Amino acid sequence: MQKTVRAPIRVKGVGLHSGVPVQMVINPASAETGIWFRRTDVTGVDAMIAARWNMVTDSSLCTRIENADGVSVSTIEHLMAALAGCGIQNALIDLDGPEAPILDGSAVPFVAAIMERGIKALAAPSRAIRVLRPVEVRQGDAVARLDPADELEIAFHIDFADPAIGRQEKTLNLANGSFVRELCDSRTFCRQADVDAMRARGLALGGTYDNAVVVDGDRVLSPGGFRHADEAVRHKMLDALGDLALAGAPLLARYSGHRAGHALTNKLLRALFADPLAMRLETCDSAAAARLPGAGLHRGDLPAVA
Repeated sequence: MQKTVRAPIRVKGVGLHSGVPVQMVINPASAETGIWFRRTDVTGVDAMIAARWNMVTDSSLCTRIENADGVSVSTIEHLMAALAGCGIQNALIDLDGPEAPILDGSAVPFVAAIMERGIKALAAPSRAIRVLRPVEVRQGDAVARLDPADELEIAFHIDFADPAIGRQEKTLNLANGSFVRELCDSRTFCRQADVDAMRARGLALGGTYDNAVVVDGDRVLSPGGFRHADEAVRHKMLDALGDLALAGAPLLARYSGHRAGHALTNKLLRALFADPLAMRLETCDSAAAARLPGAGLHRGDLPAVA
C-alpha cells in the first residue's frame, strides 16, 4: 500500500547555506499525489514544486528543485531520504523559506518525527520503478550506476585525502527498515577549508559544528567526533537515497556510487528516464511491497541519538 504521514509534522530550523530561519510542515496527502513542496512565503506566482528528478536545477553543494516560475527549494536531500526510508510516497511540504532546515545535519530528526506522528497506509497499491538494464554516468573519476535488482541496494565508495575520513566503502540493502537503523543518523561532513571557502562566497551561513562533522586533516573538529567510524560514507549513502527518491517511486535496482555526489546522481536519473528500455513502472505484489524501504519499520529501529 502507498503511505503518507498520519498527521501534520511541524519542524523549525535554519537553512544550512542561507542561515535563514524556516518553519516547515509535512502534511498528509492522498494516494498518487507524490511529494510536493509549497512555498508559503511566495505570492503572485506558482508556489508548488514537484519533488522530481526533472525539477532539479542546481546540485553542486545540495539538491535544489525549481518550478517554471523560478520558485525553488534547496537542501531537500535529507528530508527526501527520511520520507523514502520510512516508505512515504505522498506528502505536501509547506515551508516559509527557500531552504529546508538542516537540523543536526542528518535525517534522524525527520525520521523520529515521522515515526512519532505515525504513518498511514492508503487505499492504493505501491508502485516501484524496476531497472531493466545497466545505466551508468561518469564525471572525471566519479561514477554512478544502476543495475537490475529485486530490491533497492546502495553501494558507495569514497576516498578523501584527509586521514580523518580516508577511504571508506559500504553496501546496504534498504529493505525492512535498514535505512533507519544504519544510515539515518549519519551527518553531513566537510573539510574546514571548504567551510571557509563557502562562507567567503556567502554560503554555509547556517553551518555549525552541531549540524555537520567538520574535519581538518587528521582532526575531527566537531565535538564528540563521528557517530560511526564510517559515518562519512553512510552519509553519502543517505544523500544518494534522498536524490534517488526524486525518481517519483522506489527503485528496484542496485545503485553504485564512487566519489559520486548530488549532481551525478541526478544525471544518472536523467539517463535512466531518457532510455525507455532501461526501466518499467510496475505495481508491487505483497512480496515485493514487503521488500521496499520502510516496510516493517518499527520504533525500535531508531538510533539512540533520535
